[in-house]
Amino acid sequence: LIRRAGAGCAPRPFSLPPLTAKGTPMTAVDAGDSRMLTTADGRPLKDALSRAQGRAKRRAFLLVAPLLLFILVTFVWPILQVLEQSVYNPKFSDNMPGMVAWFASHPVGTEPDEAAYATLVADLKAAAEAKTVAVAGERVNYALPGTRSLFTAVGRKAKTLEPPFKESLIAVDPKWGDPELWGVMRQVAKPYTGDFFLAAVDLERDKNGSIVRVNENERVYVNLFLRTFAMSAFITAICLVLAYPVAHLLAVLPVRQSNLLMILVLLPFWTSLLVRTTSWIVLLQEQGVINNILVALGIISDDGRLQMINNRMGTTIAMTHILLPFMILPLYSVMRPIPPSYVRAARSLGATSWTAFRRVYFPQTVPGIGAGTLLVFILSVGYYITPALVGGSTGTLISNLIAFHVNKSNNWSMAAALATILLAAILILYWLYDKLVGIDKLKLG
Repeated sequence: LIRRAGAGCAPRPFSLPPLTAKGTPMTAVDAGDSRMLTTADGRPLKDALSRAQGRAKRRAFLLVAPLLLFILVTFVWPILQVLEQSVYNPKFSDNMPGMVAWFASHPVGTEPDEAAYATLVADLKAAAEAKTVAVAGERVNYALPGTRSLFTAVGRKAKTLEPPFKESLIAVDPKWGDPELWGVMRQVAKPYTGDFFLAAVDLERDKNGSIVRVNENERVYVNLFLRTFAMSAFITAICLVLAYPVAHLLAVLPVRQSNLLMILVLLPFWTSLLVRTTSWIVLLQEQGVINNILVALGIISDDGRLQMINNRMGTTIAMTHILLPFMILPLYSVMRPIPPSYVRAARSLGATSWTAFRRVYFPQTVPGIGAGTLLVFILSVGYYITPALVGGSTGTLISNLIAFHVNKSNNWSMAAALATILLAAILILYWLYDKLVGIDKLKLG
C-alpha cells in the first residue's frame, strides 16, 4: 500500500477492531447501545426482527384457525363429552333429590327407617307426575338388573300409597326391603361415579362399598377386550405378510404396469363397505360359492362343509380383505423411492440375497411397516359393521358391544367407559411405538 501511495504520500493510519475478553472481534452490539444496529427508521434491528416474526406467526395462525376450530368442534369436543359421560350419570340424582339428601345425611350401613321410606315415596310420586320414574329406575337397573320394572310398577301406584310407607312399599313388592337395593341406590345417588369403569373391567361394588369381581358367568368385557386386541394383531400380521410382496412388486415394476396394478389395489375403495361384507357372506356360508367348489372338486364331502361364517374365521377373512390396501399403500410409498442399485451394490460386494434384503432393503421399509401396522391395527380395533355381519357370537369385537349399549340398552355411560378404555389403549400403543421406533420415522405416503 505504501509503495502504491507514492513517495510523497504518507500511509493512512490502520488499526485492528477492538477485541472482547475472549479475544474475538467486538461487534456493534458488544460495543454498546450507541453502536447498536438499527433499521432505516431508527428502531433496533433485534426488536424489528422480533415484531416481524410475531406478525408472521399470527398470520400463520389465522390461516390454520378454521381447520383448528373444525377439529376442536368435530373431534376434540366429542371426545371430551365421551370422557365426561363415562363418569357422569345424573338420572337418579336429578329425579330422586330427597333420597340423595337422605343418603348424604346418613352414613353407610344405616338401616332405612320410616322416614327413609317416606322420602322414597315422595320422590316416587314427584317422579311419577314428571314421568321420569323409568329414568331413575333405569340408572339403578345398570347396577342391579331387574329394578327398572320395580320402579315403573310402584310409580303407577305411588298416589295410592299411604303410611306406614315401609309396609306399603313392601306390600307392593318385597324387593323394596332388600338391603342390596338400598345399597345400590346409595351408590347411584352420586351423579359422578367410577362404577362404569369398574363394570368395564368386570368389577363391581358390594353392599359395603368394597370392589370385588363379578360372578364368573357375568365376566364379559375383559375377555372381549382381549379378543379384540388379539384378533386385531392377527389381522394386522396377515395384512403385513400379504402386503409386503405386493408393495414390492408395485415398486419395482415399470410405472405403466405399476399404475395398472395399483388400480386393482384401489378398486375396493370404490365399492361400498356393506357390499364387500355381504359379498363375503355369499362366498363363505355353508351353501356358498367356496363350499360348493370344494364339494364339486371332491376335497370335502357334502356333510363336511366348512363353517367359515358367523365365527372368528369369517371376521378375519373379511377384515383382512378390507384392510389390506391400508397396509399396501404405506409400504409402496417407502419402497418406490429406494434405488435398486443399493441391493445390487450389496450383492456385488459379496452379500447374499437374504443378507442384502435384511441389511440394506428391509431397514429402509421400516417406516412404511410402522405406518401400515399402526393404521391397520387402529382401524381393526374399532371395526363394527364387518364383525356384526359375519362375526356371529364368537367373532364380535368390543365395538359391537359399545354399539349395543348405545342403541339398545341405552346405557351411554357404559358405552363411554368402554370407548374411553379403548382410546387409552390406542394412545398407549402410540406412545410405545414412539419410544421403540420413533414417530418421526413413520411415513404414510
